[in-house]
Amino acid sequence: MHTTIIGRSSSHFTRIVRIFAAELGVPYTFDVVRDLSSSDFAVYAGNPALKIPVLRNDHGTWYGALPICRELQRQSNAALRILWPEQVTDNVSSNAQELIFHALATGVNLIMAKASGNGAPLHPKNDISLDNSLTWLNSHVSQIGKDLPERDLSFLEVSLFCLIQHLEFRTIRHTESYANLREFCARFGQRASALATPFQFDAQ
Repeated sequence: MHTTIIGRSSSHFTRIVRIFAAELGVPYTFDVVRDLSSSDFAVYAGNPALKIPVLRNDHGTWYGALPICRELQRQSNAALRILWPEQVTDNVSSNAQELIFHALATGVNLIMAKASGNGAPLHPKNDISLDNSLTWLNSHVSQIGKDLPERDLSFLEVSLFCLIQHLEFRTIRHTESYANLREFCARFGQRASALATPFQFDAQ
């Protein structure tokens, strides 16, 4: 089956998908979206929300990181034990996944507000919310790892890794004060899938 991932190497949502593809051994073609300011949904492989990533294969098209990762598992012959968000039932890990989703979206909003150049920043609540979420995640990341069931891969850990790395890459936040999160990223970052999918700006 031919699989194409449409996204950007600088996108945390795209990197989540590419890490899953690497872990699951699913080969793919990578098509880069060059202009995120475009309002033409054809640029985003037909996604009417004008967002990335998108996956296209012989069976159809999938929008968004989580649905794409599920489709990659369906394509894969690898018998990996994958932990999905709905399987995370303890309160700490459930709250962690919710805060990660929120912080991923907030990071995009902050980048887009800065890139707009119209001098209208987001409401200060966004910055406070992001900082509060990072402080909470830093305080609980050790417990999260202990409370999760046995797994080979979890959407929670992949998305947390991509979130923290992206904050530094896009200079949204420096993470020196989040020692526990940095330690988590150092460990997860040794995986072959993480090493193979570094954040970078695609050539224009």
